Amino acid sequence: MCEQPKAADLLEWYDRHARAMPWRVGPADRQAGVLPDPYRVWLSEIMLQQTTVAAVKDYFLRFTARWPTVQDLAAAKDADVMGEWAGLGYYARARNLLKCARLVAQDHQGQFPRHYDDLLKLPGIGPYTAGAVSAIAFDQPSTVVDGNVERVMARVYDVHTPLPVAKPELTQLAAELTPSKRPGDYAQAVMDLGATICTPKNPACGICPWRTPCQGRANGTATELPKKTPKKPKPTRFGTVYIARRVDGAILLERRPDSGLLGGMLGWPGSDWQEGSVPDHSAPIRAEWKILPTEARHTFTHFHLRLTVKTALVPMDRAPKVGAFLTLDEFRPSDLPTVMRKAFDLASAKSGN
Repeated sequence: MCEQPKAADLLEWYDRHARAMPWRVGPADRQAGVLPDPYRVWLSEIMLQQTTVAAVKDYFLRFTARWPTVQDLAAAKDADVMGEWAGLGYYARARNLLKCARLVAQDHQGQFPRHYDDLLKLPGIGPYTAGAVSAIAFDQPSTVVDGNVERVMARVYDVHTPLPVAKPELTQLAAELTPSKRPGDYAQAVMDLGATICTPKNPACGICPWRTPCQGRANGTATELPKKTPKKPKPTRFGTVYIARRVDGAILLERRPDSGLLGGMLGWPGSDWQEGSVPDHSAPIRAEWKILPTEARHTFTHFHLRLTVKTALVPMDRAPKVGAFLTLDEFRPSDLPTVMRKAFDLASAKSGN
């Protein structure tokens, strides 16, 4: 019978090799009595959903500098938060971020609940985030399973059932390993192990603290795991955006509806996005429109997008059918989501601005 992995071995490794994160209280500080800030833990976990640590760090630092407490964030204007979030993607997270902050500020006196079940009741918090916040912020023995943890569990226990079917099994295995002592450090330790040692390609098995009990390593299958169900090819959708600049330099923009893709974000007026061909769509303002020779291209989770970009210069007295003009002082290109910024950059390069 194979030796079972021990949480103590992983924690000993974590005490020496924990990654430094702007939202993390390191193991030495934590054992010295420094407590994590639940607001910072929650904010980082929302930002890290489907996003890399490298991409999140600067956003986290800007957010916490501008809104250092959950009450500060709850009092923020929607447009300011959406603008700071621009480029991070998955914009429903930002809308739920505000909803959650306001509920915590109003109904919980600015204090996040400690327990998993209570955290699950908050907007934008699912099983993973509830587990992460309860474990990391409050040292509750909650099971935390992200992609890194799934990979570690699949290899340690040599699980060949493909994801996502294997998720319940891997979650149960992770739960059985979660200790009652230092569960917050343990949750971060497993994620660090997956991110730095048990990596998707070329895992460093020789220096892994769980190399001896790892069944995947013993059976020579570790690099094949976890197995995944093949994904369907992404379809391609097409659309048109209109970038109108007024003679005084103001830019025509509209804020997208709260629901749907890029909900609540600033963007260029334009058509729906559909497969097959560029849909017909009337321009948002009467003008002599020019088509740029290059498309704006972007890939979302479920599809590729190709946008035809049309530009025009309009007089001061021309009124738009949709949207509103923002002056140069009001408009920040950084407030645009990535796909809209790509279209803007193409238009700016063409005009020489």
